[in-house]
Amino acid sequence: MSGRTHTQRFRLRKDSVPAARRHVEVTLRDWKLGEVAEVAALVVSELATNAVVHAKGIGEFFELALRRRDGVLVVEVSDSCRWRMPEISKPEPGPNDITGRGLLIVDAIAQAWGVRPRDEGKTVWVRLDLQGPDRQLPAGGGGSR
Repeated sequence: MSGRTHTQRFRLRKDSVPAARRHVEVTLRDWKLGEVAEVAALVVSELATNAVVHAKGIGEFFELALRRRDGVLVVEVSDSCRWRMPEISKPEPGPNDITGRGLLIVDAIAQAWGVRPRDEGKTVWVRLDLQGPDRQLPAGGGGSR
């Protein structure tokens, strides 16, 4: 299959995070990519949560795009907040911290990820290898590549 693309908008609300997660799972099963659905849903959950927390009040929506190309799934979450570009927390969160792990998780399971500015906001993109030997979640929800 040469490639597929799907884009969906969600309101910047907490209840949109599980809706976006379910949307990814259903779309990837339809694309016969069920083996990567759980990993992609986790990535979307983390990125959508960041959009809801950091872009709320700036825009009304975030956009989720899925692109399958040449053995890679690209997941993109775009929002209207350009002032806060995501980055991995330094120092890493401690055992009692309740935030700051999302991009650490994304970094642990992604082939690559990054951020690009848009005219109004930013897009966080993540590449997941569809041809890797094991696309399972790392033990404990995180881990090294």
